[in-house]
Amino acid sequence: MNRLSIILPAKNEAPALAALLPRLRIAHPEAEIIVVDDGSTDDTRGVCQGSGVTCLSSPYSMGNGAAIKRGARAATGDILVFMDGDGQHDTVDIARLLEKLEQGYDMVVGARDWGSQAGVGRGIANTLYNWLATRMTGHPVLDLTSGFRAVGANKFREFIHLLPNGFSYPTTSTMAFFRSAYPVAYVPIKAAQRIGKSHIKPIRDGLRFLLIIFKIATLYAPLKLFAPTAVAFFALGWAYWAYTFLEFHRLSLVSVALWSASVIIFLIGLISEQITSLTYRRDA
Repeated sequence: MNRLSIILPAKNEAPALAALLPRLRIAHPEAEIIVVDDGSTDDTRGVCQGSGVTCLSSPYSMGNGAAIKRGARAATGDILVFMDGDGQHDTVDIARLLEKLEQGYDMVVGARDWGSQAGVGRGIANTLYNWLATRMTGHPVLDLTSGFRAVGANKFREFIHLLPNGFSYPTTSTMAFFRSAYPVAYVPIKAAQRIGKSHIKPIRDGLRFLLIIFKIATLYAPLKLFAPTAVAFFALGWAYWAYTFLEFHRLSLVSVALWSASVIIFLIGLISEQITSLTYRRDA
């Protein structure tokens, strides 16, 4: 029988953990529960000790992704379940994720509905990410940024070196699994209102989340991003050439620059594609 490890990254989530950990222990008494304390200044460690769960403490905050990596390395289970320590995820849904995992999937993600999104802005952004990831992979992606997921431990550890230390570890791991032909499934869930204050800052992390759009492409198939961009520059160069030729009967240096840029972008895409292939290459 596969052993289960439940990993919860937490930063100043003592009130939420005090309510969540006893429920987790009751629901999964045989599971290994690991709370990764990401530099908390509250009583997170004391709450963990009182609940009899493992607490990996960091002397300072290194980020949500860093906590996930530390927990995944320390876990001894064959199956890893990642869930937030802020009380948003329901312990009942863990069984549903595991049931889906047993159907032959390598990763099962809890997909939030619109009502579970943290605000309209986050909902719109996540919808955009899901649409783009679906177009890139050719598979339906229902929630690219959900941190609630169950996954085979060995397969997840293959991509630990790719995971960032910040908030976009769900995006990276999902795209890595699709790229490596590991089947991914989604289970609908409802996320509750978090307990305490969110650690996401709209301006700072909003800019970071914009980079996720480009990361989606570069993690899966860089040419799908670079090739259309190169074609757009090439077409724009011809359009500007036609305008200058008809109006002034000359060749503009702007057109030459656009054509040159299109070639450079396309070559960068080719190189990125080769680098991506090497990144996901696994020796026997």
